[in-house]
Amino acid sequence: MAVRAAVLPAVGAPLEITEIELPEPGPGQVRVRLAAAGVCHSDLSLSDGTMRVPVPAVLGHEGAGTVLAVGDGVAHVSPGDGVVLNWAPSCGSCHACSLGEVWLCANALHGAQNVYARRASDGADLHPGLNVAAFAEETVVAANCVLPAPDGVPLTDAALLGCAVLTGYGAVHHSARVRAGETVAVFGAGGVGLAALQAARIAGASRIVAVDVSPAKEELARSAGATEYVVASENTAREIRALTGKQGVDVAVECVGRAVTIRTAWESTRRGGRTTVVGIGGKDQQVTFNALELFHWGRTLAGCVYGNSDPARDLPILADHIRAGRLDLSTLVTERISLAGIPTAFDNMLAGKGGRALVVF
Repeated sequence: MAVRAAVLPAVGAPLEITEIELPEPGPGQVRVRLAAAGVCHSDLSLSDGTMRVPVPAVLGHEGAGTVLAVGDGVAHVSPGDGVVLNWAPSCGSCHACSLGEVWLCANALHGAQNVYARRASDGADLHPGLNVAAFAEETVVAANCVLPAPDGVPLTDAALLGCAVLTGYGAVHHSARVRAGETVAVFGAGGVGLAALQAARIAGASRIVAVDVSPAKEELARSAGATEYVVASENTAREIRALTGKQGVDVAVECVGRAVTIRTAWESTRRGGRTTVVGIGGKDQQVTFNALELFHWGRTLAGCVYGNSDPARDLPILADHIRAGRLDLSTLVTERISLAGIPTAFDNMLAGKGGRALVVF
């Protein structure tokens, strides 16, 4: 059966909205009809070559939908179940998994190397970008790439749990470990940044500074929990220190992935402060520090993958926050689009516009 999908024919090439042929699920596989898929900056990074992906590929890694069929050996979901796609499933046996650091699983992306479908027009092999190929009406994934969707959360909202919310929430709670009363600055008010702002509010941060290049995002950032808003400039670190008694914030969360932003986030924290880098930058983005300032400031700089999250552990926690009204997923979505709208969503991300664009099927 043919379904419509957004295919990346080659690195740097425009996406093609075309029909693909999916096989029936084999042993240990699940076929899912997508309800929605978020357009993440990582998809843009895959399409332009910042991150490597076998091509041709169907991108999209943040999604939720309904199980249509399951292969032999699949017992944790059944046809008709709502599920959230997990683009980075843990193998449970590598060194990172043995340490409980499932977000660093050495085998998480092996499935992205496989051929999972074919282009209907010419039979060309297609790879599933980041395992799940969510930019399609339907997909076939490994069973460990689906998790039961939380009760009481619409599937179109649950799609955001697959990346933006797990990443933003996890960056604040698992990586930076923000404590009640601390001050926080979040750099970048896109989907992940907006989730991080809400997470900082949930953690009880006393002051939450949102930083973005666009003045137009202030209302959006404040609706997510920001108490202050700073338009990014060469004076950003100085402005943040002025807002915090000339000390700097306790925690900075960088959701952009640019060298200048990472450096500014680090400079915006107090002596002994903590900076968590969530944004994915290219290899050409070099961040430099001198040995004396590292000693003097005593700050911590840490990378963060997938929010240092374990989806099986964290999805029920996030669902509780949603049902209690502490976490509002609607504030993350600034545009609902079709598959054909993904290229424009990419352009908007490059221009720093909006929050999360959501493909609704």
